[in-house]
Amino acid sequence: MSKFSHLNSKGNPKMVNVSDKKITKRTAIAKATMFLGKEVIAHFTNDELTTKKGPVFQTAIIAGIQGVKKTSELIPMCHPLLINGVDVDIEIVDSENIEVLCKVTITGKTGVEMEALTGANIACLTIYDMCKSISQKMIIKEVKLLEKTGGKSDIRN
Repeated sequence: MSKFSHLNSKGNPKMVNVSDKKITKRTAIAKATMFLGKEVIAHFTNDELTTKKGPVFQTAIIAGIQGVKKTSELIPMCHPLLINGVDVDIEIVDSENIEVLCKVTITGKTGVEMEALTGANIACLTIYDMCKSISQKMIIKEVKLLEKTGGKSDIRN
């Protein structure tokens, strides 16, 4: 059975020491699927909805990027990272659902999975906030890691 890397020999929380790891290019891609419903999607024109709070998808993309940059402030054991790039993409996939993809790139000693997952989540939460006056039946259905490259192991789900 493998050990939890965030616990010391006494079982207390610790931040993993990455000082001996090699600097490599690392990427992570997370995907969130979100049910908006026909009532909300019907308000979109040319893949965008402008509300009194502004353009929904554009604002959510910016919020997702901010979420990536703030991950270490939200999740206690995440290292503060110098992020090289973030790309958030949002697409309407059918008459009720959207997908959010968040890709994060770094050249560093630790991965960016948590940053990609956080960015996708924050984008969805922003969409919920901006569209809740139309409907509160929206659901963030699934958030998952699609891909991680660099470091000790690569993952493709």
